[in-house]
Parts: sequence; structure tokens; C-alpha cells
Amino acid sequence: MKTVPAVVLICFAASLARVPLLAASSDAPAWNSRAAAAYLDQRAAWWMAWPSAARDHETFCISCHTALPYALGRPALRGDLAERSPSPNERKILDNIVKRVRLWNEVQPFYSDEKNGAPKTSEARGTESVLNALILASYDARDGKLSDDTRTALANMWALQLKTGDHQGAWTWLNFHNEPWEADDSQYWGTALAAIAIGTAPGGYRSTPELQPGLKLMTGYLRQGLQEQSLLNRLALLWASAAIPGLLSVEEQKSISGEVFKQQQEDGGWSVSSLVIGGWKRRDNTPLETKSDGYGTGLASFVLLKSGVPGTQPEMKRALAWLSQNQQADGFWRADSLNKKRDPASDAGHFMSDAATAYSVLALTSGR
Repeated sequence: MKTVPAVVLICFAASLARVPLLAASSDAPAWNSRAAAAYLDQRAAWWMAWPSAARDHETFCISCHTALPYALGRPALRGDLAERSPSPNERKILDNIVKRVRLWNEVQPFYSDEKNGAPKTSEARGTESVLNALILASYDARDGKLSDDTRTALANMWALQLKTGDHQGAWTWLNFHNEPWEADDSQYWGTALAAIAIGTAPGGYRSTPELQPGLKLMTGYLRQGLQEQSLLNRLALLWASAAIPGLLSVEEQKSISGEVFKQQQEDGGWSVSSLVIGGWKRRDNTPLETKSDGYGTGLASFVLLKSGVPGTQPEMKRALAWLSQNQQADGFWRADSLNKKRDPASDAGHFMSDAATAYSVLALTSGR
């Protein structure tokens, strides 16, 4: 794999001195939104051009580590950058998704049974259906109108909901035995993302009468397995509860928030290793990083804010201050792989930082 092109980072870093710095709150240090956007844009461009991300019909995979966080987080910087429409890379991702949604019965799944060691086709299809719906719904929510393509993406997703068996109400999900998004417990994470897509879709979509049986099954799945889930998965459920009122009671929301705050470190941040399933180990037997990182802190802070925890609460002020203080010179927030020790200068070594940067941006812009 290629390393992050240094010339790209140098080009935008040279302009940082001319860029106004923004604060998460009046008490937090400044952070640089333009540098964050430049990093996210560069990484999205690399991903879309990477041969290993290419799929049929001249499309590319929507990855949980780079493309999905980018699509969710990059629009939050639009106001800071005086942008009136999606950035060019956002547009490419949206066009890619719409193409695959429209050709749903023709395009091949992201992964198939034909490749040795690959998950089942149904797992790839279920995962993609949720990601497509979530991204398109999040963009429609900004416009306040549900588009025909998003409605189709949601219909594709609903058609793949499991209606029977131990996991009824859920969606099949890719499992490469990689935390935090493609592991044995990630089906719960994926189903929570489906709930967020449904709740985010504008125009009263979730109240549509024909959706209610599926919503009931989904709610039953999420609630039945709640106590056994990792804190990371419960964070996803907390996020979903902000999109679908009544999914959790106020007491349940406070309980999850309290458990999250118990993992907050003295410096104000969170380590993602403290959020995943207990006893998780890297495949190369190297120790997990336990210091605060951008993904753990960005995701936890964003979800807590979305669930109604005020940014003025002392714990939240400390978390947002950590994010403001720990943006790297090249615009990103650092996080390390949970699955093996990677060279941080490699493209794969940036995957967790890609997600960390997007969620840190979401937290900081939400916390103003």
C-alpha cells in the first residue's frame, strides 16, 4: 500500500497560518477546520482511487473506516468553509451510492463467496444496504426532503431485514473478525446504524404504517441484546435513540451515558480499546493502545452530545478540550488499529485515524 502523499499534506499545511482557528466552546482551545477538511478530502480521494476499493460497474466499496465516516462528517465543515454544496469528493461518493442503489439487482456485492475466506454474499449485501441508506438519509435530512433514491435505498435495506431466527429484526453484517466494525459482535452495531438511517430520514419516514412491523422487530432485537453488548455497541444504540425517540427510556439513556463517562480518562478523552468487547486481543499479540485517542473520544463525545448531554457539563467540556488540543499538525486525529500494530505512515495505518477525524469533527461542530 502507498503511504499518505507527503506533498498533499505539505501543500495544505503551508496555508494553515492563514486559516482562522475555531473553538469547540468558549473554554476550549482552537482547532483547525480547514486542515481537518483537507485531510478528510485527501483520504477520501485516495480511497476512491485505490484499486483494492474498486468494484463492478465502475463503482467502489463504501468502507466503514474511511468512506462512511467521511460522508457523515465532511458536511459538518461546510459552514466553516463557506461551502454551499457538497464538496467534490462528497459528490463522488453520493453518485457512487446512487448508482449502486439504482442498479441494486445488477451490481455484485462488495464481497462474494467466490473469494477464499470471504464472508457470505448476504453479509456484504446486508452491510451495504444499511450504509447506503444511512448516508443518503443523512444528506436528505439536511435538505428536509426524502429523495426517490433514498427511498429506494431504504426499501433495499428493509428487504434484507431478518424476519425469523435468533437474529430476527437485525441485518446480516460483514465479519472479518476485525474490531470495531467487522467483528463477531458487529451485527448489533450495523443494526443500530440501520435504526439511525430510519430515524434520520426526513418527512416523517419512520411513522410510515407499513414500516411498523419491521421497526418492532428491529427494536426487539436491539433491546433484547442490550445488556450483553460492548460499550461501543451501546453507544451506537444511544445514537439511534436520539434518532428514534422512545427506543430507549430516559433512564436507559442516562445509564449508558454514565457507563461511558466511567471510561473517560483523566485527560478528558477515551481510548477505543476501553469501548470494545472485553478481552479483545490483536492478532499479532502486540498490546492494545490504552491512551486516549481520536476515535474513542470523537465518537463518545459526538454521541453523548446527540443524546442530549449538554456541552457545558464539566465532563463534556474536558472531552471537547481534549479534541481541540489533540488535532495533529496535518489536520487529523490519531487512532490505532485494534487488530494489529500498523505503520502509522501507511495508508492502512491511517484507517482508524480517518474515522477518528470524521467523528472528532462531528463532536466539535456539535459542541459549539
